[in-house]
Amino acid sequence: MEKEQCKCEKQHAHEHHHEHHHEHGELHGQLWQIGIAAVLLVAAVMVEKCFPGLTTWQLLLVYLVPYLVAGHGTLREAAEGIAHGDMFNEHFLMSVATIGALLIGFMPGAETEFPEAVFVMLFFLVGELFEEYAEGQSRQSIAQLMDVRPDVAHLVSRGLQISDNGEKGKDVKGEDVSPEQVAVGSIIEIRPGEKVPLDGTVIEGATSLDTAALTGESMPRDAGVGDTVLSGCINLSGVIRVRTTKEYGESTVAKIIRLVENAGEHKSRSEAFITRFARVYTPVVVLAALALAIIPPLFSFFIYHLSFSEALTTWLHRALIFLVVSCPCALVISVPLTFFAGIGGASRRGILVKGANYMDVLAKVDTVVFDKTGTLTQGQFAVEAVHSDEPDILHLAAHVEHHSTHPIGAALREAYPDESTDGCVVSDVTEVAGHGVRAKVGTVEVCVGNEKMMEAIGAKWTSCEHDTGTIVHVAIDGSYAGHIITGDTLKTDSAETIRQLRQLGVRRTVMLTGDHADVATVVADNLGIDEWHAGLLPADKADYIDSLQTSGETGVKGKTTVAFVGDGINDAPVLARADVGIAMGGLGSDAAIEAADVVIMDDKPSKVATAIAIARRTLRIARENVVMAIGVKVAVLLLATVGLATMWMAVFADVGVTVLAVMNAMRALRIVK
Repeated sequence: MEKEQCKCEKQHAHEHHHEHHHEHGELHGQLWQIGIAAVLLVAAVMVEKCFPGLTTWQLLLVYLVPYLVAGHGTLREAAEGIAHGDMFNEHFLMSVATIGALLIGFMPGAETEFPEAVFVMLFFLVGELFEEYAEGQSRQSIAQLMDVRPDVAHLVSRGLQISDNGEKGKDVKGEDVSPEQVAVGSIIEIRPGEKVPLDGTVIEGATSLDTAALTGESMPRDAGVGDTVLSGCINLSGVIRVRTTKEYGESTVAKIIRLVENAGEHKSRSEAFITRFARVYTPVVVLAALALAIIPPLFSFFIYHLSFSEALTTWLHRALIFLVVSCPCALVISVPLTFFAGIGGASRRGILVKGANYMDVLAKVDTVVFDKTGTLTQGQFAVEAVHSDEPDILHLAAHVEHHSTHPIGAALREAYPDESTDGCVVSDVTEVAGHGVRAKVGTVEVCVGNEKMMEAIGAKWTSCEHDTGTIVHVAIDGSYAGHIITGDTLKTDSAETIRQLRQLGVRRTVMLTGDHADVATVVADNLGIDEWHAGLLPADKADYIDSLQTSGETGVKGKTTVAFVGDGINDAPVLARADVGIAMGGLGSDAAIEAADVVIMDDKPSKVATAIAIARRTLRIARENVVMAIGVKVAVLLLATVGLATMWMAVFADVGVTVLAVMNAMRALRIVK
């Protein structure tokens, strides 16, 4: 299954590469097409002026040349739409309107509109060129993430790898292979200037890594023996050897690529509305134009006894203008493009939004709930004090936490680094979620955890009156032995994050933590957080999110939109429960990628405020495009109905507004500071 997945990803990477060149070639071809059609149109106008005696049929043949050069693609798209039962699209409207403009000169009393017909088709082609260029720019911004895909891995030694025929892989020296072929536990060499092909741990050498493609940060990160490196980073200086910890299909770069590829599948409410609107709007417009062409001439003929043919000529001309104006290109193109550009702009800041629908929700967030450890704080605990009469308390606690993934467990192991070599046997390890860890060290049963664990085993614990920090209680054979004080430091931009959220109009900030109330109080006071809750289990956090969503205390019209920001490891249920889940520093976390709607690709909580600002700006630009497109179209449609609009005004109302809307949508790509 993994192999098939890897093959698909590799194939997609090649397809993406060819697609980029194909799009570039298409744009180049369209430029030539526009240039040739424009030259031929000027030549046709010169022929008409130089040979005033040409008949209408002869002039039609002259103007058909630039018309077909400019419009053959549009005519083909319209014909294919009719053949597939999807005739009501912008190509159909343009084809009917321009063919009508070409033929209207043959009606009694009508003037020829050959130049206008060619110009409408030419300008429509210009509008499509702008659209494709803008989409290409947005796609290129997101495709920068695709470029982090490594092409080769310098394999030094294979890990345990089973081939299709069941044979184990043999050790090799200096073999260059595809990253998909590297097994977990293999040793790879990464040289200066190369991309890190797979996630792993440095076992030899030291270097600096450029993480800009993944995190948007320009400052390189140092990596030495024991440090984790993530695929997609660029090795800047030294040669390093890395033991791989994940297969390519589960590596950071593969997950990020899949996430970005799938972002377009989730439409925003605005996009979904525009799609439904266009399906109804276009047939209605065609019927309205048909009614405008036929009903007034019939009314004039039967009521006022006027010439039917002359009235038909007048109202048919107005109907053609009506068709050109009412083409929904500006809406259908610019709104999805705006969201696509917004997602691209966010990705350039190291913020991955899984879909345009989450842009909608982000823009409406009025309550932001933070996890504490690893989100607002560094998550790197250190032992600050030991209060116990038992001399071996730190030694025993470090053994019990030997297999724990919790940051506090790492702090205890760091404080007693010899615990793995002192010969003590650890057995019967049991981790109790939200309480702590119980294990036997030799013949002694040791419990390490919080007050709830002490109460569960009947040990009479005592609080610490001297230090403020996270308290780890220890009991030996059911008797309380003392406690260890661990501390965590705030991230440098945590306070700035709260300030920026208030500037954005977020009404409520909340911190949820499983830590002690004393620690939560200090953190909340230092950051200026509105509300905090301590001593919570993951289920308690999820329940609190539910209560916020149903209470409607801070939201508009009784609805609170809640964003939860967590480190993506222990908070997956809460990330999934919130209106929008934001994973902090979630690059290496499976839970973050799966459960979160937005992934901040570094450890900076200030990116939460940036994400909200980008989402609000994107929605504002989309609304501007909708108002501009509808406003101009309605105005020109009214003028067309009473005979005051020209075909040139219709061209501006359609293609001109589309170009303006596309250019406005491109503003969403700009990086928000």
